[in-house]
Amino acid sequence: MLKEFGPEIWIAEGPTVRAAAGFHYPTRMAIIRLSSEGLVVWSPVAFSPELGSAVDALGTVRYIVPPNSLHDTFLAEWQQAYPDAEILAPPGLRKKRPDLVFAGELAGITVPGWQAEIDVVVVPGNRITSEAVLFHRASGTAIFADLLQQFSPGWFKGWRALVARLDLMTRQMPSVPRKFRLAFTNRDAARFAVRQILDWPSKRVLIAHGTPVSENGQAFLRDAFRWLIKS
Repeated sequence: MLKEFGPEIWIAEGPTVRAAAGFHYPTRMAIIRLSSEGLVVWSPVAFSPELGSAVDALGTVRYIVPPNSLHDTFLAEWQQAYPDAEILAPPGLRKKRPDLVFAGELAGITVPGWQAEIDVVVVPGNRITSEAVLFHRASGTAIFADLLQQFSPGWFKGWRALVARLDLMTRQMPSVPRKFRLAFTNRDAARFAVRQILDWPSKRVLIAHGTPVSENGQAFLRDAFRWLIKS
């Protein structure tokens, strides 16, 4: 159920969810174990007793982290299962989900319990969503939600397959979808944030929708965001 992705980081696959216009997406979450043995649950998938038991075996859930305002489907389930955990709100989510209790904002600040273990950069200025990208130092993993995506050519059918191809979602390597590229209203702010991300010594790149990159992560990211940095 949980698969080790690197030192002190695990992933779990969740159910497929439907988005706008009938597009369906696979879901993936990550669990990071801090030196305090507290756990950070990133982009939680559907909760189940079996998944909860596997997570509990790693440590105590201290933080629940939705990476952007789109990854909120299963938050209520996790807040109910772990009422003492802190949910940190990325830009836009607090307003969207007034039913949830947030402990603070995930806005590129250093979370005290993460000091020297996890870095956060928020990529702003996008009409679709502002995404908080994480870097887990112990495993050298950069963690993305929707800014990087990759689907196999057969994942979507009919006209959705054509749209996905035109949206750069079915490339051989994960890519920034065309709709996200066009939705940046403040490219200078986004470029500044991405340059911080490119400075991370990333070995691996984990994404919510697509095949993770298991080596040469920094070089991959420089290529994936070349269109923005050089624009």
